[in-house]
Amino acid sequence: MRLISAVFLTAILSLIAPQVLADEYQTTHWKELVPEGYKPPPVRSQAFYDANPELAIQPELDAPMVESLDGKKIKIPGYVVQLEGDAEKVTQFLLVPYFGACVHVPPPPPNQIVLVDFADGVKYEDTFDAVWVEGTIEVKRVEGDVAVVGYRMTAATVTPYY
Repeated sequence: MRLISAVFLTAILSLIAPQVLADEYQTTHWKELVPEGYKPPPVRSQAFYDANPELAIQPELDAPMVESLDGKKIKIPGYVVQLEGDAEKVTQFLLVPYFGACVHVPPPPPNQIVLVDFADGVKYEDTFDAVWVEGTIEVKRVEGDVAVVGYRMTAATVTPYY
């Protein structure tokens, strides 16, 4: 009897486990948003751009995206560049891989920027340090006032990184 119960339980778990895993957000690193063989330009200091203002523009606007990411549930860390919100919270922002991108130095290439919509909003005080963003990513080019982005996400959660 125990053998039958164990076999039955194993069979049930084998059917349920893939669904549980499919519902989880896959931790994703910024390098995974860059196709194999593409090398992003180097990140330079504000002093470099002060000395070379003609280079203070977003590079490689035609940078390639990773099409296989479209529709994936991911969890990615990054820094917030506030775009929209109210007096209490930010509801739309750019997620970038390093502090100061788009504000102190030019935006990175589009394959290193995610436009995030978060209806619940992120408290302003949580946007000054790194955050984790969970949501479904889509490969979608969006041309905005601050930057051209290659990915868009509707966030399910935004939480402090630390």
